[in-house]
Amino acid sequence: MLIFNCTEAASKFFSRVHKGKTITPVEKPPSPIIEDDESNESAEQWLVHAITVQRKHVLFAIHIPTRYCMIFADAKKADAEGFVQRFADRWISGLIRHAGQFDILQWVDAEPMMERFQESCGQFVLYRRSHRSAQKHIDEIAWIFQDVAAERGSLPPDEFSAERFDGDMNDCPRNSKGHKDYYYPDEEMLAHWLRQYCSLGESTIQTALDRRMEVKREIWAIQRQLDAD
Repeated sequence: MLIFNCTEAASKFFSRVHKGKTITPVEKPPSPIIEDDESNESAEQWLVHAITVQRKHVLFAIHIPTRYCMIFADAKKADAEGFVQRFADRWISGLIRHAGQFDILQWVDAEPMMERFQESCGQFVLYRRSHRSAQKHIDEIAWIFQDVAAERGSLPPDEFSAERFDGDMNDCPRNSKGHKDYYYPDEEMLAHWLRQYCSLGESTIQTALDRRMEVKREIWAIQRQLDAD
């Protein structure tokens, strides 16, 4: 189950007014605090926020446990199903791209992975509630996004460009409750994905993460060499 916890701004974004009556898919949550929800291993808790940049709607979605984020520029107002489809496509695409870049696909069996994803995330619900800690991270990302958009004079023109921005943000160290030290959202999400949708054990996940770090060091070494030349 995909659970999208909507801030007040996001709740308004997904709502519309018809004949003076507000029609919204955003429901009252089972509890005011996300962490107080009944435990459900298949539930994916996200926080969604909406802002306007260059007169266009922009949505920010951040995964509560890992702080992995995605940005959706020029979003269509009051189209929850369209957003969820775009969200799922971007999430899968971003993870596959990341896994391919860092030699992780050897641990990914695509067909059963997608079956597990469809089974687990085939349904969604929107709740009106926020999350203070995750909101702070969204505010930081939104500030950077607006600064980049102002510098370039436009929003990301396509999903590939948006995905690259996602990648930059998820490669930034973050800290939050439950983590002793700083961590990287892309690494945390990769481990979560391998655990949840590829059914890998912790030792295998660690092997995959170790390989990821090896490739990152190789890339850094090449970049240093190119800079030196």
